[in-house]
Amino acid sequence: MTSIIYVGLDVHTSNYTACCYSMSDNRTFAVMQMEPDYKEVLKYLNRIKNQYGGHCDFHCGYEAGCLGYSLYHQLMSNKIDCVILAPSTMPSAPGDHIKTDRRDAEKIAKCLAYHTYSPVYIPDKEDNAVKEYIRMRDDGAAAFKRVKQQIIALCTRNGKLYDGKNYWTKKHLDWLQKQEFDHAVLKETLQEYLILYYTLSEKVDIYNKRIEELSRLPKYEESVKKLCCLNGIATHTAMCALVEVGDFKRFEKAANFAAYLGLVPSEHSSSDSKRRGGITKAGNAHLRRLLVEASQCQSRGKLGVKSRALKAQQAQVSPQVAAYSDKANERLKRKYFRIAMHSKHNIAKTAVARELACFIWGIMTENYA
Repeated sequence: MTSIIYVGLDVHTSNYTACCYSMSDNRTFAVMQMEPDYKEVLKYLNRIKNQYGGHCDFHCGYEAGCLGYSLYHQLMSNKIDCVILAPSTMPSAPGDHIKTDRRDAEKIAKCLAYHTYSPVYIPDKEDNAVKEYIRMRDDGAAAFKRVKQQIIALCTRNGKLYDGKNYWTKKHLDWLQKQEFDHAVLKETLQEYLILYYTLSEKVDIYNKRIEELSRLPKYEESVKKLCCLNGIATHTAMCALVEVGDFKRFEKAANFAAYLGLVPSEHSSSDSKRRGGITKAGNAHLRRLLVEASQCQSRGKLGVKSRALKAQQAQVSPQVAAYSDKANERLKRKYFRIAMHSKHNIAKTAVARELACFIWGIMTENYA
């Protein structure tokens, strides 16, 4: 008779901790810490298998984290069944404040046995590669934004206040170049900051052009054209949605997709009492941030008036998609102003981002109702 052994792996860059769980006799055993190498995991599983005389099947799992998908692919290539568990979907005992590698491994093993978790979607190699490139571009954009803030802060601390309307225009950059300080080192500091500014600006432009090239690959081209019909969605955000999510059809409803992004309100209910808080912020934080940023465009422009760029974009898709995007754009703009009139703008942006996520799901799954 073949036994099924559930193996929980608590993984770190410095070590792995493994724990086996058997449902037949409800026990955990063979807790072991090892070097962070999949070959050590294979040796561990072989020792367990020898104890059972070869009559056992392994189901391994570990939490999503620093290792990404590497350990998953290494185990699967060696014909060891493996899943990656989404940490936010795993149950936690109230009042349990003891956290150790051993306990985490046991918890993962029991979650595997009783299926009290949701698995992480595993992208294909092309999606994963493009996703890493886009995240690298976003890291560069974040560094670029930080340098701009540092330049303004340097000038402000030293009494150099720009009296123009807009920062980072040609006029503003010329003004920065002409600034004189009472010490040569301060002037040198500003010049070094400006060199970094121009370097990062050029790099981000190069990254954006590369993402535009990737968006024209047959795998992504049609989907990007559809998503860019929604106000606030440009090529970068569309590509990020495609490679971060992968298969949109794995979400049964639009609300499930919004929940995956952490854009639904948290709730604390007891008996007849119901109390709702802020959004859960569970799931994919990277895409959630981009959608919140995209929703800011709803504060600009007139209701029902389409820009030339949007008209050109809609000319590249089917009439059904164009009509659906018109419906979405009008609804989102109305919702933004309706909420912003009575509440904070950040609340309006977040509410619009949730509904924008639902329309993205509708386009990608062809649910145009």
